[in-house]
Amino acid sequence: MSAEQFLGTTGVVRRPVDGPESERASRAWWDADAADYLAEHGRDIGDVDFVWCPEGLREADAGLLGDVTGARVLEVGCGSAPCARWLASVGAHPVALDLSGQMLRHAAALADSTGVRVPLVQAGAERLPFADASFDVACSAFGAVPFVAEPRRVMREVARVLRPGGRWVFAVNHPMRWMFSDDPGPDGLVVQQSYFDRTPYVEVDDAGRATYVEHHRTLGDRVRDVVAAGLVLEDVVEPEWPEGRELVWGQWSPLRGGYFPGTAIFCTRRG
Repeated sequence: MSAEQFLGTTGVVRRPVDGPESERASRAWWDADAADYLAEHGRDIGDVDFVWCPEGLREADAGLLGDVTGARVLEVGCGSAPCARWLASVGAHPVALDLSGQMLRHAAALADSTGVRVPLVQAGAERLPFADASFDVACSAFGAVPFVAEPRRVMREVARVLRPGGRWVFAVNHPMRWMFSDDPGPDGLVVQQSYFDRTPYVEVDDAGRATYVEHHRTLGDRVRDVVAAGLVLEDVVEPEWPEGRELVWGQWSPLRGGYFPGTAIFCTRRG
């Protein structure tokens, strides 16, 4: 049974969604979809690997986090935690956090099968259960940030738990993708809505309850959220689609990747 069937999804609307409703929907969605998601994408993300985005950019090649040897690293929205396990394999001391209990159960099973174990914490990204200045680095590869109603709060929380000078690097859908449908083919090259319309995308059941929520922030919004948290923005990486990469992953595809970016990676540090 798909997540849509399990949750009773019957339609799509655009309407405001507050933090608690968004968190409930995300927890329920990822709990219901965890097995299907990993069955479809597990090979793409790996068991012990750090893949930033569907374009296939790997931390081993990009080095966006810098030297993490001996560093205490927080992964926000870890899913099944392949990134955290990779960080452990290169000498870091990661902690993997996710809202979904089912995703964390898969993470625990993969820890057993790979022999690479990291601490797992179930919590939302808007309220991190850690002391101030307790991490050297924080990262997120499409985890949490696109799904929260108040991303500025996430930025503040990450800044709070980072030590001075600590890096925070997070990957999200490129904001311009909001204008297009989630179609990897030619129909996905046609603008469907305003880039400036920040009304959330919401899948609902028959009673109008949210079963899946995604929030949009413009590029300027993302920059302002970072700066308002007291973080220093050092770079915005827009990975190009690699020549010869034939993967189709949701809305990402060689066709669309040849025309415009699918991912934005924000590289910041605590001042």
